[in-house]
Amino acid sequence: MASHTSTRTLRRVLVAGAITAGAVILPAAPAMAAPITIPGVGTFEIPEIPGLPPMPAQIPGLPGGPAPVAPQVTPAAKAVQAAESKIGSPYVYGASGPDSFDCSGLVQWAYKQAGVSLPRTSYDQAAAGTSIAESDLQPGDVVSFYGGSHSGIYAGNGNVIHASTSGVPVKVAPVASMPFDGARRY
Repeated sequence: MASHTSTRTLRRVLVAGAITAGAVILPAAPAMAAPITIPGVGTFEIPEIPGLPPMPAQIPGLPGGPAPVAPQVTPAAKAVQAAESKIGSPYVYGASGPDSFDCSGLVQWAYKQAGVSLPRTSYDQAAAGTSIAESDLQPGDVVSFYGGSHSGIYAGNGNVIHASTSGVPVKVAPVASMPFDGARRY
């Protein structure tokens, strides 16, 4: 415990020393000093250096600092989330949701939840969008199997979400478990 406290004290001294040394070395300038807060250490006046952007009042990512920016959720990610929400739903030939699906109906429905309009049939889905090599698959890519007669949504980690056949609910399966025909990105 004493070693941990000594390490923390040493860090505080080094930070304060570095800030003080920086203040002594920096050229005197008529610019205003900007306060910066280091949680657990204190608030310091740091002179602004001409030509550099102003210092933030708080250090981002530390308590009391600006909140991190939320990442943008892409339509492809939304489609994967929508498809995942239907795992376990029944397969019904010709169904396109929201309670039961065939393969292309699941793909179309999931992308519709993401605000993207896709063709209805697996063959049309295999012909639209941008062609993607199997080695370049990203979550949300539409994967075609069996010569284009079956489709699913790539979920990442080598898996696809799909409505496979009568009596089998929507599920996750390895891409390698079916004969890969191609993939499209929308």
